[in-house]
Amino acid sequence: MAAIRRQIPYTSKAPVRQGIYSQAVVVDRTVYVSGQLGMDVASGQLVAGGVQAQAKQALINMGEILKAAGCGYENVVKTTVLLADINDFNNVNEVYKQFFTRNFPARAAYQVAALPRGGLVEIEAVAVLGPITDAS
Repeated sequence: MAAIRRQIPYTSKAPVRQGIYSQAVVVDRTVYVSGQLGMDVASGQLVAGGVQAQAKQALINMGEILKAAGCGYENVVKTTVLLADINDFNNVNEVYKQFFTRNFPARAAYQVAALPRGGLVEIEAVAVLGPITDAS
């Protein structure tokens, strides 16, 4: 049986990991992006401005990781959104639709008891490498 390729992309343009995990893992042509909080790369702190500001920063961070892995938002096929308060769902959607504009990824959203560092939102993704052709 042939070995499956695993790669650990890294970018300094997204927050440095704070635990024993990678920013992303690429297995064959699938990219698994770790959950991203709305953390400013320079300060290492959550951005001010509430859930929408944190969602925007989380998605910007995700974009940098996707780029390091060799793809972009258009390659994302699944996201998971974790919310400290499910009532923020519509506010996060307002930001989310600025990054995902068509052929939206599959998604799950959950309210959780707490997020690391007191975050209001965390977003993870699964993407595929290479060009994508949409079937009709």
